[in-house]
Amino acid sequence: MPQRPHPRLLITAGPTREPLDEVRYISNRSSGRMGLAIAEAARSLGWPTTLLLGPVTRPVPRELEPLRFETTTELAALLRDQWPSHDLLIMAAAVSDHRPVRIESGKTGRTGDRTLDLEPTEDLVAALAEGSRPDQIRIGFALEEPDSLEERAREKLASKQLHAIVANPLATMDSETITAQLIDDNTSTSPPPNSTKEAFAVWLLDEIAARYSPGIVDTSPVHGLDADA
Repeated sequence: MPQRPHPRLLITAGPTREPLDEVRYISNRSSGRMGLAIAEAARSLGWPTTLLLGPVTRPVPRELEPLRFETTTELAALLRDQWPSHDLLIMAAAVSDHRPVRIESGKTGRTGDRTLDLEPTEDLVAALAEGSRPDQIRIGFALEEPDSLEERAREKLASKQLHAIVANPLATMDSETITAQLIDDNTSTSPPPNSTKEAFAVWLLDEIAARYSPGIVDTSPVHGLDADA
């Protein structure tokens, strides 16, 4: 039996930054550690891997050769350019939900009470669904409050037209470990709780490769997938 080819992985990691002026920006506390761990695990498995990386402070292994972004718009452009040549997307980046309507020139000073006008950023993953090939697999992440974790994750699974979503509680942020679930229409599967992010990355890639065979089989339609495929 011929060996199956390795899926070509596109992985996003780290936060976005949405500028208010030439000094300040809106961002979040994402360290990028989870996405970097997935990229390193994939490369160790021999998977061709492209890392799209936001502004992180932690060291980045040179061999990962990331393509860098800061804003949601920059990440969107990279995704449009890179996705057609890949089989699997894992969207681990923490993308801002909103950005300022206007970017002020220079540095804005203190002027008393100010109103910050925001607008929604584009839904990057949902935008990729329409033009994807039937064999391309899209996996998202949901960071939510523990008491509504699975419910909110399943809402995002449907609205973003994902094949599966990793649901993890807010405590994951800045943590050395992760307690999470891989959720699709049919199943919810978890590794041991409080796994290191590096161990979780290996588990996640094993689950995705076994369950969805990215780049190899036709998995359409997105919903109603056979969990044993």
